[in-house]
Amino acid sequence: MVDATTRPIEILLVEDSPGDVTLTIEALRDAKVANNLHVARDGEEALRFLRKEGTFEDVPRPDLMLLDLNMPKMGGREVLAAMRADERFKTIPVVVLTTSQSEDDVAAAYSLAANCYVAKPVDLDQFLEVVRAIDDFWLSLVKLPSE
Repeated sequence: MVDATTRPIEILLVEDSPGDVTLTIEALRDAKVANNLHVARDGEEALRFLRKEGTFEDVPRPDLMLLDLNMPKMGGREVLAAMRADERFKTIPVVVLTTSQSEDDVAAAYSLAANCYVAKPVDLDQFLEVVRAIDDFWLSLVKLPSE
């Protein structure tokens, strides 16, 4: 279990949209729980982060991942499949945070063991509220696994 009183929660945001990255940072800035937000701009970078490859050799293991589905190089479905196939990453909770509301995408994400699926609203205030709700639930209420 992650103890929020001893260290900040490590969040890996996997997102290719600079605007959505900025909004997520803003929404998490006033979080009730201290957190460190790390950003991977595509799926390949996310896997290098998780595997501590190259420039990521000294990064912490994420306690929670916020994962977009539609990204260049490698999409969120492939990232999720690779994570769940690797014993080291199976217990990292993954929140799919994406613009897609497709039932096929929802079903695919859950079949790959996503912990939840949240459609990003297009409205700025609603987007901020969604990220705050994720923060409230995953960082304040849920007990997260440690390494």
